[in-house]
Amino acid sequence: MLSIKDLHVAFKTRRGIVDAVRGIDLELGSGETLGIVGESGSGKSVTSYALMRILDAGGTITAAGVTYGGVDLIKASERQMGDIRGREISMIFQNPRAALNPIRKVGHQIEDVLRRHNRATRSDARAKAIEAMEAVKIRDAEKRYEAYPFELSGGMCQRVVIAIALACDPRLLIADEPTTGLDITTQKAVMDLVAELIRERGMSAIVITHDLGLAAQYCDRIAVMKDGAVVETGTSIDVFSAPKHPYTQRLVDATPREGATIRRLLPAEARTPEPPHAPGITPLLEVKDLVKTFEGKSGPVHAVKGVNFTVHEGETVGLVGESGCGKSTTSSMVVRLLDPTSGQILFAGQDLAATPAQSFARDPRRSAIQMVFQDATDSLNPRHAAGRAIEEPLRRMADLGRRARAERVRDLAHLVGLPQHLLDRFPHQLSGGQKARVGIARAIAVDPRFLILDEPTAALDVSIQAVVLNLLVDLRAKLNMSYLFVSHDLNVVRLLCDHVVVMQNGAVVEAGPVAKVMDAPSDPYTASLIDAAPHPPVRKLAA
Repeated sequence: MLSIKDLHVAFKTRRGIVDAVRGIDLELGSGETLGIVGESGSGKSVTSYALMRILDAGGTITAAGVTYGGVDLIKASERQMGDIRGREISMIFQNPRAALNPIRKVGHQIEDVLRRHNRATRSDARAKAIEAMEAVKIRDAEKRYEAYPFELSGGMCQRVVIAIALACDPRLLIADEPTTGLDITTQKAVMDLVAELIRERGMSAIVITHDLGLAAQYCDRIAVMKDGAVVETGTSIDVFSAPKHPYTQRLVDATPREGATIRRLLPAEARTPEPPHAPGITPLLEVKDLVKTFEGKSGPVHAVKGVNFTVHEGETVGLVGESGCGKSTTSSMVVRLLDPTSGQILFAGQDLAATPAQSFARDPRRSAIQMVFQDATDSLNPRHAAGRAIEEPLRRMADLGRRARAERVRDLAHLVGLPQHLLDRFPHQLSGGQKARVGIARAIAVDPRFLILDEPTAALDVSIQAVVLNLLVDLRAKLNMSYLFVSHDLNVVRLLCDHVVVMQNGAVVEAGPVAKVMDAPSDPYTASLIDAAPHPPVRKLAA
C-alpha cells in the first residue's frame, strides 16, 4: 500500500540545516499495522508529517519515492494532496484538544471534513456526523454533537478526533502518539477501538509511539528510529523478544515491567548499587475521612468521598485510578493548594486542614510539603531560566543571601544531575528530562520531608523515565523523604512504591502493599486497571 524509499527531511534553522530524517526505507502492506517507535527527536513524527505534506515552514523533503496507490506523495500537487488528506490518508494527532477548534462544536468539525470531501450535503451532514460519532462509540452522540471540546474529557476528545479521521473511510490511518496523557483504561479503550475499526474496514495503519508495550500489543511490524534513521525493523515478536540493535535493546530494557527493578532499567554502565530503603513505622501523613464537594451548575459534585490513607517516614505510596477519580483533587488538598470540605490531614501529628489553603502559603510548615507537577513545561515560568526557577522557593521560604542562594542552586543542580551550564537556559531550550530535573530540584530546594509527585514521568521517553525514577529513588534515600506518587502507570507504581491506594469515583476501593494489590487484587476495579495495562516486551537474554 505504501512504499517509502530514501526519505530525507531537513529544516533550515538559525544554526544551519538540521537533518531530521535521514534516508529511511519503509513499506506498509494492505491491512497491516506498522509501529514506529523511538524517543523524542528520533524523527518518527516528522516522518508522518512528511507523508501528509504538512511540515512546518522551512522543512524540505527529498526522496527516491514515497508511493501510495501509484501516486508519489512528494511530487503530488497541493491540490492532489488536499484531496488525499482525509479521504485516502487520515491522521490522529497527539494532542486531541490542540487538534480541535476550541470555539467550534465538535459535531460541526466532523461535518467540515465530510463536506470538504463531498461525503455529505448541507441537508444530511448532521446525520452523517452523528453516525460517525456513534461509530467510535460516543454515547449520547446527538447530545455530544452540540458540545465544545472543553466540555469533553480527554478520552472523549480523542474519540471525536478519531471520528474526524475516519469520517471519509480512508484506506490508511496514521496515529501519532494517540494515547499520550490518557489514563490506562481510557488508553486501552481508545486503542481497542482503533484496532477494531482498522480490522472492520480493512484499513492499514501506522502507529507512532514511545510506548513499547502499546506497540507490542497492537502492531504487526515494528520500525525503530534513532537520530532520524531506522535502525531496526521486523515483526513485533522478533524486535521486542530478540532485538538486534543496541539502541533497541536499551529501549526494551528501560521499559518498566513486572519483576524489573529501578537499576535494571538503566544501562549497565549507569547502574549503581540500590540505596538502602526501609520505611519507618512512624506515620508522617495521616489522611482521615477527607471530603471535597464542589458546587456545580446542576448541584453538588462529590469529587472526594471520605478518603483515608497513611504514609510513613521514608515510604512511597502510590495513588492510582482513572482520570476524574479524585486523585489529583486529593493530592491538591494534601499539599494545601485546595481546602477540603471536611476531614483531617495530619502531618507529623498536626492537622494541616485546620489552616486555610490561602493562609498556608505563608505558614512555616509550607516548606515541609512540596510538589513536582505533571507537566514540567507548563509548571515552569517561560521567562525564567532554570537556575531562577530552582532559586524561587529559596527566595520565598529560606533566609539566605544572594551568594548563599546561588551556591544552594548549584548544589541542587548537582544533586539532581543537571549540568551547571544548563542553569542559564530557559525552559524551551531544555529537553523533557532536563525540565523534569529542574522541577524536582525546585521541589526539594527547601528540604521538604514529604514530596507529592503528580505523574512526573507521564510524557517522558522510557530511557529518560528510567533515569528520573532512579533519581527519585536516590533522593529518597539521601534526603530521607516520603513520597505520594500520583500516577496511572501501574508498571511504574509497581517499581517505585511500597504501598498503593486505588481510587474510583472519589473513594478508595482498595489499598495495601504493592505486591499484594498488584498480584492478587481484591476489588474488580483494581483488577480491571491491571488488565488494562499494556504488557511491555521482555527481551530474551542469551544464556
